[in-house]
Amino acid sequence: MDGQTDTAPPDKALLSYPFEGPPPRGTTLEVAPGVHWIRMPLPYALDHINLWALDDGTGWALVDTGTRTDDNAQVWRELFANAPDQRGLTRILVTHMHPDHIGMAGWLTRKFNVRMWMTRLEYMSCRVMVSDTGREAPPEAIDFYRHAGWGEAAIESYRLRFGNFGKHIHALPESFRRIRDQEVLNIGGREWRVVVGTGHSPEHACLYCAELGVLISGDQVLPRISSNVSVHPTEPDADPMSEWLDSLAKLKREVPPDVLVLPSHNEPFRGLHARLDRLASGQAKSFERLRRALAQPRRVVDVFGALFARSISEQDVGLLGMATGETLACLNHLMSRGEVRRETRDGVHWYQLSEPAPVTPGAGTDAISTPDELAPPSAT
Repeated sequence: MDGQTDTAPPDKALLSYPFEGPPPRGTTLEVAPGVHWIRMPLPYALDHINLWALDDGTGWALVDTGTRTDDNAQVWRELFANAPDQRGLTRILVTHMHPDHIGMAGWLTRKFNVRMWMTRLEYMSCRVMVSDTGREAPPEAIDFYRHAGWGEAAIESYRLRFGNFGKHIHALPESFRRIRDQEVLNIGGREWRVVVGTGHSPEHACLYCAELGVLISGDQVLPRISSNVSVHPTEPDADPMSEWLDSLAKLKREVPPDVLVLPSHNEPFRGLHARLDRLASGQAKSFERLRRALAQPRRVVDVFGALFARSISEQDVGLLGMATGETLACLNHLMSRGEVRRETRDGVHWYQLSEPAPVTPGAGTDAISTPDELAPPSAT
């Protein structure tokens, strides 16, 4: 969740890492014919992002761009200076809307006069988020975090931080070229199929090239970090966990196990299906811990210990927000299955396991009865 390595034992026997390390700053490393690895710094706890340059004949198609910072702009200048040829960019493909992926896209599209390619929901969602820059935190967002059990000091810190999303993103292109699930893109004479996943973001695009045996996985599959799957104030009743688990199963169906996976963080690896299985089974174990914690009524902030291996302090509002979003993703998922009910007391939501029999929603209760879905989630 927080960019740190998962606490579960790594899949050492199941994953392999074919490269000794990332390319040095300002250079690239070819990881497959016509596919080059670029590593950019990030000013966060997770201090890097991997970008991918694909030979596109007359130039290079770039996948993701890094966060908007002066340091990243300098790294891009170093890359241009160190490039083995003088071909420029032909297009920019963005896997999803988060600033470390789209932050420099506007700068690069204008510099090279090229288009940005992206799924519609990611582009539109990003435009909405950027529009919050400079606004005051809306009352609905304040209520969202009060419902979760945040104290007033944390709420005030959230007010001060609200609207920072757009500060990490160069002005977006005013138009984009939409890409769709299962669309086949011709990049440099090779076919790359778009495989859309959800849960981590609204319409995340992975790119699979069967000819090369390569999957650019973005943030949908990372080898040593679990993707953040969160509920946000804009859609407090969402169930992104169901979407994420479905996306893991979809990738397992549609992409072979022996591909070279190019993730946005950590290193390229082989062992896709093993990692997908580990992510799904790890989530199932998290649900079990959460169920045990909900034997008695709990607020969102009371169950962090069941889900995360580190303490979550109200002083670190960024981490607190991520933990709250992930916890709500788990709670909303169990509510959608009829396993958990929610009551509101004095403006705070309290969660508890439902009775074994299907629960009929009553006054002050938001449980959803779906008795045919009470089995534990699948591990695939």
